[in-house]
Amino acid sequence: MKKIIGLVLLMLVLVSAASTNSINENYMHTIQGTWELESFYNYDGQQIIDTVPTTDGYRQVKMYYNGKVMWSRYVPVDKIGRFGYGSYSITDDRLIETLEYGDNEMIMAMDTMRIFTFELQLGDDKFSQISLDEEGNRTFSENYKRID
Repeated sequence: MKKIIGLVLLMLVLVSAASTNSINENYMHTIQGTWELESFYNYDGQQIIDTVPTTDGYRQVKMYYNGKVMWSRYVPVDKIGRFGYGSYSITDDRLIETLEYGDNEMIMAMDTMRIFTFELQLGDDKFSQISLDEEGNRTFSENYKRID
């Protein structure tokens, strides 16, 4: 009787482990984490026509956690730092950022636009946020690598 109970418990453990593995197969990449800008792409509608790396000393970092986004930018020739803070959501192919506050220039820009919607290409350690024109054509992207 003890052997049968032991065998049943072992089978339950194996079935439980197998169902856990099937959940991991459906894993969707997450944008949660800290990311650093590494380059820009310029597009001709759908195709990349130019890759522009960041210049020496230029640094932009974005952090996504618990539905909130914060970014900061340092440009050596511009002694005024830039930053913004707000909320975000993602779908399979879209990143939507809604800014709540930021530096003086960002606050002035928020008078005309607070919600930014991008096409999203998301992998484990890289993502691109792609700007689209009114007709849905790709124009420009920021390309990030995960740093945390």
